[in-house]
Amino acid sequence: MGSTAPDGLVVVDKPGGWTSHDVVGRTRRLARTRKVGHAGTLDPMATGVLVLGIGKATRLLGHLALTDKTYDATIRLGQTTVTDDADGDALETVDASHVTDEEIAREIALLTGDLLQVPSSVSAIKVDGVRSYARVRAGEDVELKARAVTVSAFEVLARRGDALDVAVTCTSGTYIRALARDLGAALGVGGHLTALRRSRVGPFSLADAAPLEPWDDARVLPLDAAVSASFPRRELTADEAVALSYGKKLEPTDVPGVVGAFDPEGRCVALMDDARPLVVFRPA
Repeated sequence: MGSTAPDGLVVVDKPGGWTSHDVVGRTRRLARTRKVGHAGTLDPMATGVLVLGIGKATRLLGHLALTDKTYDATIRLGQTTVTDDADGDALETVDASHVTDEEIAREIALLTGDLLQVPSSVSAIKVDGVRSYARVRAGEDVELKARAVTVSAFEVLARRGDALDVAVTCTSGTYIRALARDLGAALGVGGHLTALRRSRVGPFSLADAAPLEPWDDARVLPLDAAVSASFPRRELTADEAVALSYGKKLEPTDVPGVVGAFDPEGRCVALMDDARPLVVFRPA
């Protein structure tokens, strides 16, 4: 066993059939540390961009601007399933060949913008402390509350019979499965998701991602570089760096929002918001 992988971020192209937790578990073994976390869960059937934090960078994940996401997906019209995707048992199958492109375009337009979306009942949302999918599998009839989401783009790339290849850009908390379900319902024929690939989350895209294996510690974006790439940078004096490392508040600057604070040696001491330390990476 070698030394622990460096603190930093890793962008993985998640394989199908793996849960996000599976990826974390494997990364813990490859990076030789228990301190691994992920941002933005992907369903097992989904592939694509999954951002991981290693070591101290696990504390960075919650502050990254990862709310804006883009997906490539395939929706099958004419069939509903228990899970709103291809992993669930079929509930009803009907002929959807009569649905026109114009009807599809009209309903997609109505599913674009600020929406109140009811998540799929087979989801990880907790209801009275129990995951919704666990309640459904136990035979309960679960109805989740609608949530405010934003779908900034919803475009049909190709139609292949009853299958629609689409691209979706949306905010965190949007269920692409639910978009497939709602589009099919609006067209009166039902629908479900058959494929899903996340191509971007925040500033990270498939161009930044690689398969989990073979592993190389060199693929880890070091903590200092990750902070510098993700936030405005504040240069500290040696005295300020010491004070901040103790969790003390500094004099504010005219830069709004979260900034990365770096000592004279170029090391990130902390994330700050309005001169207050949010996360101290190098305590005194």
